[in-house]
This record gives sequence, structure tokens and C-alpha cells, in this order.
Amino acid sequence: MSQEWDAGRLDSDLEGVAFDTLAVRAGQHRTPEGEHGDPMFFTSSYVFRTAADAAARFAGEVPGNVYSRYTNPTVRSFEERIAALEGAEQAVATATGMAAIMAVVMSLCSAGDHVLVSRSVFGSTISLFEKYFKRFGVEVDYVPLADLSAWDAAIKSNTKLLFVESPSNPLAELVDITALSEIAHAKGAMLVVDNCFCTPALQQPLKLGADIVVHSATKFIDGQGRCMGGVVAGRGEQMKEIVGFLRTAGPTLSPFNAWIFLKGLETLNLRMKAHCANAQQLAEWLEQQDGIEKVHYAGLKSHPQHELAQRQQKGFGAVVSFEVKGGKEGAWRFIDATRLISITANLGDSKTTITHPSTTSHGRLAPQEREAAGIRDSLIRIAVGLEDVADLQADLARGLAAL
Repeated sequence: MSQEWDAGRLDSDLEGVAFDTLAVRAGQHRTPEGEHGDPMFFTSSYVFRTAADAAARFAGEVPGNVYSRYTNPTVRSFEERIAALEGAEQAVATATGMAAIMAVVMSLCSAGDHVLVSRSVFGSTISLFEKYFKRFGVEVDYVPLADLSAWDAAIKSNTKLLFVESPSNPLAELVDITALSEIAHAKGAMLVVDNCFCTPALQQPLKLGADIVVHSATKFIDGQGRCMGGVVAGRGEQMKEIVGFLRTAGPTLSPFNAWIFLKGLETLNLRMKAHCANAQQLAEWLEQQDGIEKVHYAGLKSHPQHELAQRQQKGFGAVVSFEVKGGKEGAWRFIDATRLISITANLGDSKTTITHPSTTSHGRLAPQEREAAGIRDSLIRIAVGLEDVADLQADLARGLAAL
């Protein structure tokens, strides 16, 4: 956009507005065309008025776009909207959620640094730390998510980051984010929270004391299983390093995907409320069924961290996991008997999905690693969508009848 252009009244005044208003309007900077919707900028490069203008932009002496590997107006709108919703100084978008995690560690850690990771994280996250970060000299240890004393004891003099998912995938375990951030900061470390399951509509980790938030925007931020992307949010000091990593390494979000995510954010709060309501009903129903040995959902009073979830979240999320009788064979029979719910490992979709974590999302982990993370062969995960709950119950009843 030309530096001479002033949108004036065409841009919305967002001072003091609430979450839902930010989700619809934050980050939009209207062009001279006066468009009401968010525009898509499909361009790899940008033109300059003069050679001097080009040199100044490349040198960072004046603001403006240079190349879409690291700046694009549509992507920037998405970044600004996420930053507004998370209460961050800045956000940086990436090609996938895993790329967001990679960008954080590659930007902020060096060989010899130590990272503490919750045992209750996504299988690919463990693989990233184990197979790749360790190879480049980053020390990695794992800690039970909810055990604050274990986190405190495991921090070393060279610990740079503490990395958690809260709620975790797939068991919906939580950690007291405020308490853990105080432990990290007392010893000079930063706390990184994967907020994918809650989104900023249900939880804002930065306001609870975390330093950095990461998302797989592929999930609830999109909301319809269409596009892949990720985003990191936090203080400008750290985000500057992550921008530099993207500029060089290039795990960049496409403008089209950014536009899709902007549309997803407009309905985020409404969708998350509906997801949570459906998940609560299903979790309560499952807990009463024969053949179900245990249900993992923080919205249940039986969940050991129900009170903590009430305190630091605005809702309990859409992911419900449960253990069935019959081990792996029973779990597979249950899944195969369903006829409505989609058998897929993705989540955050308007369509409910069902998967067997120990042979899909966590299948590449060694058996002892799955056991340490609580991923048993009898475990099934459903990511509850927006269908009628009675229809979902009827389909899960088919699974129960197959046990």
C-alpha cells in the first residue's frame, strides 16, 4: 500500500472494543478501492517508485512490502487480528502449526540451550524435538504437564523455554499457566503455550503470564478443515527474531490461506461456544454408557482439573477422549461401526471426527513414550463438531453396540 494513502474514516475505530468486534474487524486496512471485505493480495513481489525507495525498503529504513516470503498485506491482516485477540504486541503467521513451533525454537534457541516439554503434547511435536532439535544440539527433557514441582525441579541454568499444550492432545490435561509462568520467570526461562485446542476465544495464555502463544490455525481458527497454517504471538522483541527466521527459511503462510483464516476468525467465538456445548453433552452421555471405561474432558466434574479449567478457560473445548473395553481391537471395532462421524485425525472442523491416537497421531512414538503420555490402545478421540447432538449420540451408540 502506498505510504501516501490515508484511509481515514474508511478504517474502523477499534479503541476499547470487545473480543467479537476485534474478531470481525481487527487488522483490516482498506485500500484506495474502498473495499468492505478483506482483500486478497496474490503477489510474490512488490514494485517501488525509485531505486532509492527499493534500497530503503530492503534495508528496513522505511516500512513497506518487499517480498511475500516475509510480508504480505493479507497475511499481515491475519497476524494483526490474532495479535489483537491474544493480547499480543505482534503475531507472525507460518505455513503450518508445526512450522510455528519450529520457528519459535529455531529463532530463540541455540545449540547448548535446554528446553522442557510437557509429556502431553502432540506426537509430531515430540518427533520435532527428538529427531531434529536434539540433532542440532538443543537439550530436551520431558515433564508431566500438571506437576508444577516437577517443572521447577527440571529447570537447569541453561533452560531457555518451557513448552506446553494446555489443554493437551488428546487427554485434555491442563497446567496452571499462571503458576508455571512464575516458575519459568523466576529462573530466567520463557513459557510457550500451544493454545490450539482453546483458541483465544476460550483462553488467552499471555494474559495468564505466558510469553509466547502458538496455534495450528488449521484447526479451530479455520473451523472447516480447508487450509493449513500456523501463527506465533507474543512480545515484539521475540517476534522480531521469528520474522527474521521466516525471512530467511521461508515457512510462509500463503495469502489465500490467510484470507480463509480471517473469515474463520469472524465466527470463532460463536463456533467455539457451540463446539463446547455439544462436547459437554456428549461427554456427559458417554460417561453413563456401558463399555466406556473412562472419559477425558475437563468439563466433567470427574475430571481432576475441572476447577482449574473453570478458572483459566472460558469454556472446556471440543475434544473429548474416552477409553473403551477391549483394548485396540475394541477401539477399532467402535470406530469402524460409526457411519456419520468422519474417521480422520484432523480436528477443529465443523464436522465431528474420530480417531485412534495410538495408531495415528501418536503412532510414531515408541510404546514407552505413548505409555508415559497416557496414550493407551483403548483410547479414542473425538473432536466434536456442529452437528445435532442427538445424531452424534446415535452414531456413537453404533460404536458401543460393536464392543
